Amino acid sequence: MFLPVCRQDMTDRGWEQVDFVIVTGDAYVDHHSFGTAIISRLLESHGYKVAILARPDYKSADDFRRFGRPRLGFLINSGTVDSMVNNYSVFRHKRKVDEYGPGGKAGQRPDRAVIVYSNRARESYKNVPVIIGGIEASLRRLGHYDYWSDKVRRSILLDSKADLLVYGMGERAIVEIADALNSGIDVKDITWIKGTCYRANTFSPDADTEILPDFEEIRTSKEAYARSFAKSYRSNDYINGKRLVEKYDDRTYVIVNEPQPPLEREELDQVYELPYENEWHPMYDDEGGIPAFREVKFSLVSSRGCFGGCSFCALTYHQGRQVRSRSRESLVAEAKALTSKPDFKGYIHDVGGPTANFRNPACRQQLKNGVCKNKDCLYPSPCRNMDVDHSDYIDVLRAIRSIDNVKKVFVRSGIRYDYVMADRDDSFLRELCRYHVSGTLKVAPEHISDNVLYYMKKPEKKVFVEFAKKYRKINEELGLKQYLIPYLISSHPGSTLDDAIELALFLKEYGFVPDQVQDFYPTPATLATCMYYTELDPFTMNPVYVAKDMNEKKMQRALIHYNRPENRATVIRALKKAGREDLIGVLLDKNNNAEKSREDKNEHHKRTGRCNGGKQRTVPEKRR
Repeated sequence: MFLPVCRQDMTDRGWEQVDFVIVTGDAYVDHHSFGTAIISRLLESHGYKVAILARPDYKSADDFRRFGRPRLGFLINSGTVDSMVNNYSVFRHKRKVDEYGPGGKAGQRPDRAVIVYSNRARESYKNVPVIIGGIEASLRRLGHYDYWSDKVRRSILLDSKADLLVYGMGERAIVEIADALNSGIDVKDITWIKGTCYRANTFSPDADTEILPDFEEIRTSKEAYARSFAKSYRSNDYINGKRLVEKYDDRTYVIVNEPQPPLEREELDQVYELPYENEWHPMYDDEGGIPAFREVKFSLVSSRGCFGGCSFCALTYHQGRQVRSRSRESLVAEAKALTSKPDFKGYIHDVGGPTANFRNPACRQQLKNGVCKNKDCLYPSPCRNMDVDHSDYIDVLRAIRSIDNVKKVFVRSGIRYDYVMADRDDSFLRELCRYHVSGTLKVAPEHISDNVLYYMKKPEKKVFVEFAKKYRKINEELGLKQYLIPYLISSHPGSTLDDAIELALFLKEYGFVPDQVQDFYPTPATLATCMYYTELDPFTMNPVYVAKDMNEKKMQRALIHYNRPENRATVIRALKKAGREDLIGVLLDKNNNAEKSREDKNEHHKRTGRCNGGKQRTVPEKRR
């Protein structure tokens, strides 16, 4: 049974009052890929009455009174995606589709949804606790650069006027908050819970406190912003992280408590085995359902956390670097349940997480001392202390593909190929090729210029080239024709026009045809966004080149798809600007200028990933 979405649902359950109203910018999907579903079902399992206010009418407070006054509070999130990212493209154009809305219809989620919803909740009932969480609140818990307004904004805790902010994966914190409120403790006195932020008029520093630069300082000084970011970035582990304090004025401080420990395997199993309906609410049937759910309905979440440490990714800040995973038994049980669904066609679409082939902490030392503050697990090369082992993941995949009525198990959430290459045993890559790829494996080198990869914290080009060779070799041994398609990012901090040209030459020489290209999108709380705004590396304070001019950004993007006729003029402009007119005939030959038929395009894709071992053309070397 779905949780109540209207008064009649409350009546049907015999409820006169709910304990919590969860407000979200997403449509209501009762599936564990959606944070609202997890938090609501978890609270329900602890005996609390929860109602769901999905995509409310935010133009007045009326809709926020739908369930009456909640006994314990409003719990507010913007949805699975930051509302500004959800509503706008990287070029700040309004998106025409909202994958998390009924029928994909856009325009029903306000900009800065957490702030808007919190203010409406406050209007609807005075003195009812307002607690914010989810990705939008988590990544904006401190003063942060906001790409859409091009300025440094205050902590969202202050702008939303919420009582508490829950950051990270909030299961433990939200239950502790609920129990404290239920015991009669005033929300303003709930200041001790890990994984939360609160506003204070004063504070008492101790050895476990890290005082950040004042907000006014980071608002006016990019150097101060970079220093502040570095401190908060290094204090995001539950073992060695500290309480953070950011001052706004003499009577306003934002206090960020230490992170919560990650859920261990048994706890994760319990969370993912809660009684979800595993469907969108039937009230959306007439509108065509929820597009985003179709992508995850027959997928399994096997892990949380990521020690990859990519500069452009917010996972380090939200889920943390310590990986935890579900048990094989829990995953198999969920897979068996999926096979009983009437629309199951025999295919498990994914078994993964932030990084599919991460199932355990990077090393045993993390469990005792926490993650290293000044070292990365995989960059610039795999740490010698890292435990490189795919055996647990292989075991899980074997168990799931042996289930009756399962025809194929895919791995689509992405693998770290440098972790694969660090494994002396090729068993995982061999099984991946034989059983879990459908013609094409998508991987994310993101770039191939070592200059750019330095700022991305991604492995050097040679690692990707060697992986491509090994992938091709294993497929040949297995008698399979399967190919690689790379995901790439253009205009990442550090990337010059010369770097983009180097990437285009690489793609042409090695025969890769990128399927998707993302122009770098500065989202809150990532290392790359800090570099984009400050034009500094926050850990060295050295200058970083950033392509902020829109024309150059379009040039860098066009160079990746240099073979598309519509990009010809832009590519020529880019080559001329870089003083590389000699490459016009190299990149823009007749075959690349002509519009290809569907058959030609398919044949071109067949060549994707064939690493010919040729020498890379050289371009002027950049300084880091």
